Amino acid sequence: MKKNVFRVLIMAACFLSMESCADLDLPSDGRLTLEDMFSSYQRTRNYYHSCRSFFPEKGFTYQGSRAPLASFTDEGHDASDGVNGAVNDWYNNRTSATNNPIEGSYSWTHYFQGIRKCNTFLTSIKDPNIATAYIDEDEKNGWIGEVLVLRAYYYLQLIKKYGGVPIINTPYEVNHDFSKDRRATFEECADFIIADCDAALALPEGGSANTGFRWNINDNERGVITRAFAYAVKSQTALYAASPLWSTGGTKYTWERATEITKEALDQCLTHGFQLFTTKPPEDVAQNAYAYYFILRSDPSRSVDKETIFESLSARTNVWKFAGTPITEGAEKAGFGPSQELVDAYGMLATGEMPVLGYTDGDHVQPIINTAAGYDPMNPYVGRDPRFYASVYYNNSPRSLTSGVIEKTLYPLNFAATKNNVTVSGTNEVKLVTTSSDPWVHTTTLGKAIAAGQKRVISFEYKSNKTVNNAEFFFCVAGGPQGGVSTGENITIQQAGEWTRFEYDLSSAITKWGFGVNSNGGQAPQNHFLRFDLTSGAGYEITIRNFQIESFTPPPAPVAVETFVGGNCGISSNITQTRFTRTGYYLRKFNNYKSGVNVDGDGLMKIFRLAELYLNFAEAASNSVGADAAVASKANGAAALSAREAVNIIRARAGMPALPTGLSKEVFQIRYRNERQVELAFEEHRFFDVRRWKILGETDKFVSGMRITKNGNSYIYNRFKLQDRGTNVDKYLLSPIKLSEVSKMLSFTGVNWQNPGW
Repeated sequence: MKKNVFRVLIMAACFLSMESCADLDLPSDGRLTLEDMFSSYQRTRNYYHSCRSFFPEKGFTYQGSRAPLASFTDEGHDASDGVNGAVNDWYNNRTSATNNPIEGSYSWTHYFQGIRKCNTFLTSIKDPNIATAYIDEDEKNGWIGEVLVLRAYYYLQLIKKYGGVPIINTPYEVNHDFSKDRRATFEECADFIIADCDAALALPEGGSANTGFRWNINDNERGVITRAFAYAVKSQTALYAASPLWSTGGTKYTWERATEITKEALDQCLTHGFQLFTTKPPEDVAQNAYAYYFILRSDPSRSVDKETIFESLSARTNVWKFAGTPITEGAEKAGFGPSQELVDAYGMLATGEMPVLGYTDGDHVQPIINTAAGYDPMNPYVGRDPRFYASVYYNNSPRSLTSGVIEKTLYPLNFAATKNNVTVSGTNEVKLVTTSSDPWVHTTTLGKAIAAGQKRVISFEYKSNKTVNNAEFFFCVAGGPQGGVSTGENITIQQAGEWTRFEYDLSSAITKWGFGVNSNGGQAPQNHFLRFDLTSGAGYEITIRNFQIESFTPPPAPVAVETFVGGNCGISSNITQTRFTRTGYYLRKFNNYKSGVNVDGDGLMKIFRLAELYLNFAEAASNSVGADAAVASKANGAAALSAREAVNIIRARAGMPALPTGLSKEVFQIRYRNERQVELAFEEHRFFDVRRWKILGETDKFVSGMRITKNGNSYIYNRFKLQDRGTNVDKYLLSPIKLSEVSKMLSFTGVNWQNPGW
């Protein structure tokens, strides 16, 4: 067996620069053998961690356009349509094997690099001649389980984009015969993915809370792959394999088998503590539990968020910045704007019915109104599915949810014994009486550094027998008062017989002297304190309560999002103007209204969550046994469940009425697909759903918007069609494989691996 070598000094650069799965590691100076790599616990652990480095981030990540995948679907239209870049290329059908606007960083090459890394780890860790480091068996099994599932996940991303791909489960040797390689079928790839997950799940969980391939992890283990992740990969793989795009005559991935796999995945997660997120937020934080869920970061321990199986690790969505309303401070562009078709998909709260059943014209400007729904075309945004209000900014929707309550970090201060010419008495209400010239008193220390905030102030409530015209604060950052490190004798405290609020802005003191935020060559910030100089003479009586420092960010003013023509966020058809919506709507999902240049509070996208498993099962079961037939439990402690019940669990969390029994297969399919469209909106599902359902020709030719004009105190609503894209033809069912990869494999195998039409 040939000796394997790995570069030490440039190993990371090597893996990032490889051009295909056919590239080879060649010997170079400063090299390390696999035996050396796996003879050390730490080096082995580092190699295991490096297998995760190919994990994709979801969000505004597509090439240089800072666009989400939703921009390339019928979910919406991006305001960057007139700017050179991925969006403009896609909308103008400039996609090819050399220029794929949506490929981005996560391409054929990227995932095969990750697979190759996983293969090397899995082969080496199991070879006693190579892996000689002592590693606890539970810990080793945990690493093996994770890497097996990572490999499966990388393959899942490949087949979703490209269809069947080569199955490679061992590292390439230097004498590998590439002429023997072939593209496997989608079914073969699905087999491989599910087998990897099953192999991982067959490993024991381990006897420690911190090692083994586990269900439960700690909050400091963000990014660890769990058993729930493995089941989620199996669920999605089986669903895709049974879908019309890939379900061919004689396939083993029937809807019946997909039902078994998706039900087991759901049941296993439910019996291990996963639940839909139902926490009701304060009214000034989010509209409902659904909205709240998408702005909270998950906690891997699932002490609060029991729905998320895996979340993007670092890439916050930054909706405020890359798909922001023009009234959001720091917004760079309007970016993705939801389509009218998506808005039409949100049902009516009172009836549970879909408001629009289709369109009588090819441009989607003449909707077929469902008269049973309770939808009013003259008040189109009233009484809709609560998920609509959580996901879309529409005309006159509130940009801010503030109730006037401000979240503050407080630093209570008491008066210390150190004082001059002033008497101090009382506890909660402290009375200060000056007895001679130059009266002052020290406060206690801050106790901790002052938190960031747009406003940081000294505040207290007081009563005073006289007006004080020359009070002063010294900022004691070096153990005591220093000359020049003060406000100057310019503070006025008005005479007051009733409790009156006093406030002094600390911005200058923080900027000049680092008060409360850095040591400035003296004490640590938690040891900083104040000297309060009351006035210059005797006879002043000031009673003070709640003497403290406050740090806070004032909530945005409750300004409405005006999308009407001429409004503060008005629609624009000027393709050079990227700061205004093209559709008449802005993205709200993931967006914390407090986000802006000073606060990044937008949510992260979910890779897998429990709601998807409910929906995966509902689709498979409705196609195999019908909407109302209960499917037996696949895990101890789980309940039998029908497809309709699974959908209704999702609807109940949103506050929507249940779907009735007895729906025909055709009607249930419409309702199920509608449910998936609104529940998973903007989460990178729709792009693949319309392809695997083979309805791309019906959905993605163009989208429409709503142009609103204001007429006095009323509005006129006009639907309109946006540009044809040409991206709904059959070749767009799969992505093109990069031309350089196709050329290489053609030269090796004599077979053209390119997808149809490209």
